[in-house]
Amino acid sequence: MRPDATFLLEKLGLDIPLIGLYDAPDPHPFEPLVEPKQGTRACVFAFYRQWLAGKTLHLTPDAFGCPGAGYWLCAVETRSRNDMVQFLVDDEGLKASHSLMNQWLDYRRGYRQEHPHLLIGPLRGDQYAYLKTVTFLVNPDQLGLLMIGAQYYRVPDDPSPVLAPFGSGCSQLIIPFDNLNIPQAVVGATDIAMRRYLDPDRLAFTVTRPMFEQLCGLGEESFLSKPFWSNLRKARE
Repeated sequence: MRPDATFLLEKLGLDIPLIGLYDAPDPHPFEPLVEPKQGTRACVFAFYRQWLAGKTLHLTPDAFGCPGAGYWLCAVETRSRNDMVQFLVDDEGLKASHSLMNQWLDYRRGYRQEHPHLLIGPLRGDQYAYLKTVTFLVNPDQLGLLMIGAQYYRVPDDPSPVLAPFGSGCSQLIIPFDNLNIPQAVVGATDIAMRRYLDPDRLAFTVTRPMFEQLCGLGEESFLSKPFWSNLRKARE
């Protein structure tokens, strides 16, 4: 069973469902499902409203939508490295040179599936064994609170508890984590190509399972119930 996030979400004031990324052998427990139509280039975040309606996005190496999701999440290459670099640098201007983009692609490897199905959608308590990351879709105030939570148990020489990496919106859901067994978080939804699918004040805070468990374990004695947060919420009313 997954940790109980009730107290955390109540203190956050978050009414948007938490979104899980699952690598699972069977998609049926995640129904109702939605899938990108074969041959389309639908962004993962184009299904945001479907998530809010309780539906789960189902991705496979045969149906992944955007080529970026195919590359980063499903290990499917739809274009050559040279074509990819030209598109990202020459067409979209995302790095200063082809060399820099090639270095980044060499450094940042795509996800390798354990099972045939990737599922992205509302948390499913009975599928916790297959959960890889959890994403909070938050406003800046809520992001600040979660960033404090990520630092709550850290000592100075621990791995950085919060990352803010360069990358596509879908890649930020899992790719920056070198080790999913470390409590760590990513500030995401910073990809301007996918932000049109979210409300302007929404960012993503994506966490590994160990970080999710730590955040859900925060209690009344923590900053969640102290004046800094309550004063901020009152100021927003």
